Amino acid sequence: MVNVSLKSTEDIEKMRVAGRLASEVLDFITPHVKAGVTTGKLDALCHDYMVNVQGTIPAPLNYAPPGHRPYPKSVCTSVNHQVCHGIPGDKLLKHGDVINIDVTVIKDGYHGDTSRMFYIGEPSIQAKRLCESTFESMWRGINKVKPGATLGDIGHAIQSFAEGNGFSIVREFCGHGIGKKFHEDPQILHYGKAGAGMTLKAGMIFTVEPMINAGKKDIRMLGDGWTVVTADHSLSAQWEHTVLVTDDGFEVLTQSAGTPPMPASLS
Repeated sequence: MVNVSLKSTEDIEKMRVAGRLASEVLDFITPHVKAGVTTGKLDALCHDYMVNVQGTIPAPLNYAPPGHRPYPKSVCTSVNHQVCHGIPGDKLLKHGDVINIDVTVIKDGYHGDTSRMFYIGEPSIQAKRLCESTFESMWRGINKVKPGATLGDIGHAIQSFAEGNGFSIVREFCGHGIGKKFHEDPQILHYGKAGAGMTLKAGMIFTVEPMINAGKKDIRMLGDGWTVVTADHSLSAQWEHTVLVTDDGFEVLTQSAGTPPMPASLS
């Protein structure tokens, strides 16, 4: 039985704060994301900013869902063919790389969760197209959010756009409800059938975070127990926002001064 909590006015206010703070970590780290820096350095900078400047707790640090060893870092850094949950370390970023940085903070017991793609120097035409298509896919999904719509409407909008551009959707990972817990019901699939699945109600809060591959959809897990990569070594991209279902539509909670705006084609 899926148990979806509808958030109170107080919950929503605290989720707005947590969401904004998560997004501000990405604003803060943006100028540091460049060739020659290690993913470990980016993690250290984010950790220091979260703990010492914001007074937030990095939710990934020591996070250990059933069957997993504790995650050892404060953010996830997934480079090129890494799909998600890349562990920051000694890897030097180089010209032409693309990287997803995924940030989740806890403030006053509430979680804010968001991620962005970054280019290191000039990306390849394929990498740029993949990242832009993934961004638009996320927003096409978010734009379906309103009371009375279904989870299938979100997944269908994402899948039809991404696959229409020749890309594939990772099936094994999905968006999720979020609040006082990092991961709550419902699961937000990034593929599906319009009109299918749970009906959305005002007060639901969840993430929309499609992972989209330039090649096939198949993935594999590395030996560290966390890092997920494309099986065919093709590039992968992901964007993520935390979204509130409002009385008449949606509100993106993970917005800050540096958040890239919704694509002009959709606004």
